[in-house]
Amino acid sequence: MKIIARIHSDFPSKFGIPRQSGLADNEATIIFEPQYRQEEALRGIEQYSHLWLIWEFSEVKDKGWSPTVRPPRLGGNKRVGVFATRSPFRPNPIGLSSVRLLSKEKTPQGTVLRVSGADLMDGTPIYDIKPYIPYADCHADASGGFAQKQKEYALNVDCKEDLLHILPESKRDAFLQILSQDPRPQYIEDPERIYGFPYADFEVKFMVKDNTLTVTEICKN
Repeated sequence: MKIIARIHSDFPSKFGIPRQSGLADNEATIIFEPQYRQEEALRGIEQYSHLWLIWEFSEVKDKGWSPTVRPPRLGGNKRVGVFATRSPFRPNPIGLSSVRLLSKEKTPQGTVLRVSGADLMDGTPIYDIKPYIPYADCHADASGGFAQKQKEYALNVDCKEDLLHILPESKRDAFLQILSQDPRPQYIEDPERIYGFPYADFEVKFMVKDNTLTVTEICKN
């Protein structure tokens, strides 16, 4: 398996990354490794609105796997089979994400892809990129299992305007979407606890009480 590219996103750590692709409109850039920066390898890709990314859970490599895992969306207490989840603790640490293709651009680092909706940490290695084909990849009658039951889950987000305006305008909507999905690890219930995570070039701190997430601080790193 050869790394063909790496993604550059606003998530320098695992904390705060959307739990699935497409749940937030956060933008990222895919930069190809030097040996794969041939323009012809991307010929025609702009005809597709979405792409599949096949990538590596690089932060959990060599840490072993477990036949059962505890999905955060089940409260972090109930165990299910690893192959019934998208947990990173797998025999092969391979991830799959569907992203929206925003543009194909020429840069000093070769032709790059600007995408939206990626659930990947900054620097994540990508093994392959394939077009999303609606007639083959979209199954309207598919069952979502226990994950479907959590589809509508969201926290109310309280972020004062003076705090929100610290962020660049282009990142504010995605930021609020990310927070509404509850970035806390496995539903830790402590209304007095202050959580923090890096987002883009900022450090964000928040509290959660009674289904409302309150942003307490945003500061430039």
